[in-house]
Amino acid sequence: MTTDEKYMWRCIQLAKCGQQNARPNPMVGAVIVVADRIIGEGYHIRCGEAHAEVNAFASVKADDERLLHEATIYVSLEPCAHYGKTPPCAELIVRKGVKRCVVGCVDPFAKVEGRGIAMLREAGIDVTVGVLERECRWLNRRFFTFNVWRRPYIILKWAQSSDGFIDKDFHAFPISTAFTRTLVHKMRAENDAILVGRTTDRRESPRLDVRHWAGRNPLRLVLDSSHPCFPELDFSRPVLPQLMDSLYNRNVQSLLVEGGKATLDSFLKEGLWDEIRVETSPVVIGEGTPAPHLPHGIIPLSQQVVDGNHLSIYTKPKC
Repeated sequence: MTTDEKYMWRCIQLAKCGQQNARPNPMVGAVIVVADRIIGEGYHIRCGEAHAEVNAFASVKADDERLLHEATIYVSLEPCAHYGKTPPCAELIVRKGVKRCVVGCVDPFAKVEGRGIAMLREAGIDVTVGVLERECRWLNRRFFTFNVWRRPYIILKWAQSSDGFIDKDFHAFPISTAFTRTLVHKMRAENDAILVGRTTDRRESPRLDVRHWAGRNPLRLVLDSSHPCFPELDFSRPVLPQLMDSLYNRNVQSLLVEGGKATLDSFLKEGLWDEIRVETSPVVIGEGTPAPHLPHGIIPLSQQVVDGNHLSIYTKPKC
């Protein structure tokens, strides 16, 4: 690991601390280093408040302020160059007089998108871009998908028996354990909205909340023409493209789909997914609704056994 990679990893660690409260802003971490010593660090704590760079500079002790002209600032995402709820961080970096800036990845947000890097270089600061770029992009995959593709980041999730059924005799069957159910609620807290289809809603009336975890409840959505959550959708036309536009206009950056087979298959058919999470129990059901088929070319991201159940996460080749 190079020195730049070491400190960029620290930026990523810090950035993750803002996972709950930074939304809808991206998670960002910043570290200020002089002679292989961290003199300041920070992360974006809450949307509308100080950015990571501001918090990093604020943490520098008075005795170390004189060292800033020798410092390198590491930032997991390109410093902003526009006035929003806070002033531009690129201007602050220039004003503080650091000699070098290392950026994990370029910000795809239209008001930034390379402008922060250009501002730093025009001020004579040595800028390195792309250190741990893949990892930095993955950290903010929801934010990137939303801004680049103009739709939410979509996670398809289901639980199945070892013989490949998601229910028993076409009725709900408890496949998750108490502990893996807690993990599901954690995942819900990490996403903006959660969606099920008409059959799941009418058969099970799921609460779709985070009662087994700490965090905000996702927006509860039901894909049903008679449900009031989507009055703008015309169900006589293809629904998913309309749904993507609707969620983008609502500023929903991430969508967890927990619906039944028909709903999940509709997303799979259209290729509208970014992650698939499957929980497989050792239990044998015998008959019921078959689980969706995993798409061809899917890439395993992680595999683990938790509380006796197999938890698998898959992603697309582009990730």
